[in-house]
Amino acid sequence: MNSLSGILCRVLQIGEAEIRDELTPADVPSWDSFNALLLVSELESAFKIKFTFAEVTGVQCVGDIRKILQSKGIPFESQKI
Repeated sequence: MNSLSGILCRVLQIGEAEIRDELTPADVPSWDSFNALLLVSELESAFKIKFTFAEVTGVQCVGDIRKILQSKGIPFESQKI
């Protein structure tokens, strides 16, 4: 699954029901530094984009990821987060 929620579920090993914009690394034990880097890699590969260092280090919650993806032209109206 190449939706944001699918990638988050797979990388962070969480259920789709847990995903919300306010979800932070503090809420998910598996959202450690290694999985954060894996998440960046998976998102870049799935959406054919590149994150800047500032974007990567500025992410504090799922909503931040969604906003970055939207700024890169990834629409969310027709897909779940």
